[in-house]
Amino acid sequence: MINSKNIMILLTLLSTLVGCKISKDITSPEAPLPQQYRNSATTDTTNIADIKWKHFFTDASLQTLIDSALKNNYDMQVALKNINSAKLLLNQVRWANLPSASLQVSANSNRPSGNSLNGLSAKSFLGTTHIEDYTAHVTLSWEADIWGKIKHQKANALAVYLQTEEAKKWMQTNIVASVAEGYYNLLMLDAQLAIARRNIALNDSTLRIIRFQYEAGQVTALAIQQAEAQQLQAVALVPQLEKSMTIQENALRVLTGELPGRIQRNTLLQQVSKVDSLSAGIPSELLSKRPDVKVAELDLVRANAQVGITRANMYPTLSITASGGLNAFLATNWFNVPASLFGLVAGGIVQPLFQKKQLSTAYEVAKVDREKTVIRFRQSVLHAVGEVSNALVRIEQSKAEQSIVLNRVQTLQRAIGNANMLFTTGMATYLEVITAQSNTLQSELELASVTREQLSAKVELYRSLGGGWK
Repeated sequence: MINSKNIMILLTLLSTLVGCKISKDITSPEAPLPQQYRNSATTDTTNIADIKWKHFFTDASLQTLIDSALKNNYDMQVALKNINSAKLLLNQVRWANLPSASLQVSANSNRPSGNSLNGLSAKSFLGTTHIEDYTAHVTLSWEADIWGKIKHQKANALAVYLQTEEAKKWMQTNIVASVAEGYYNLLMLDAQLAIARRNIALNDSTLRIIRFQYEAGQVTALAIQQAEAQQLQAVALVPQLEKSMTIQENALRVLTGELPGRIQRNTLLQQVSKVDSLSAGIPSELLSKRPDVKVAELDLVRANAQVGITRANMYPTLSITASGGLNAFLATNWFNVPASLFGLVAGGIVQPLFQKKQLSTAYEVAKVDREKTVIRFRQSVLHAVGEVSNALVRIEQSKAEQSIVLNRVQTLQRAIGNANMLFTTGMATYLEVITAQSNTLQSELELASVTREQLSAKVELYRSLGGGWK
């Protein structure tokens, strides 16, 4: 037992050492950020990531799909459970500075040997052959956070909690983008299916004229065969497109947490409203807007906290314990107060000496892990900048490609009209008509694909900038 003077000495030592810091807080390392994106010469800080997803995607059917996915998607539900779990651990570690308390109640009876010292003493002094002991006491134990170990444990728990929040945001960002891209892919398939069916009807009209000419002896059977082959090319597209459409619908339904089924859509691909202003802002904003980059940044906090914890494990541990309660040899005297009262206060310092180099190795490994975390953070920033730059070039080039393909489609559509008119008057051959129809079919299918690519690029820009979680 130590007296109050010794306790004061220990507390003075504690107050002297508590200011020591063994693991300095680190700031975020410099990331490889350019002044502007490769395909953007603007310095405007306006960023489409600040637009709420309901304002960025204005199609009612798409909004319903996204809303359903955010509520029912199983990955999103797991992310929410991760937040709850991390919050519970954070609340628990906040109690780490408080002492531990335990209550113990015990009763035992011991019959020593009659020839033993305890047996002879009990018989001589107590007049009994057995010894009873009844105890009820509360024990308090407190470890002084001299080296900041508990402080770093709290920092680690807080970083874990914040990471789950950011992970949930990043999950939502990707879900919103995935649903939007899947929906636009469906609209493209709708458009391509309509093109294929329209081309089948056009080929049917041409084939009917060629058959009349064959019966009149103006063309050979080869003309009919080539016209039928051209029509079958369009016919074969229908089951292919319907298959892709069903698979895409099932994927979207699963993404929204529902069983496979049809997806309701009330708009056409060319009717999708487009956001005219697509400002990407400046690269430095990625650090605050992209949830996955913030997760990597919080990894730095966790790694630094682990360095502090492993370093603190190498230093002395000061613990103070206090115990008090009731003790008696007879049950009738157990609660005889104050005679049965007892108390104990003790303090101790434990310094690890030889742990087979485990503590120092753990500390060095933690420092290496912190350096690896810095590398991963810089990598995440570099990856984010690359994604934005790629999305910008996709938007720029898809606009140019769409303009070219649209002009080609318009030219070929006029060519079909001229070819059909000349064919009926005998001034053009069936081969010219078939060629014009085939070229128009491929160009119209390509135009639908390019239009979807432009929409997909805008979705990717929105996602890569960190939009979608608001």
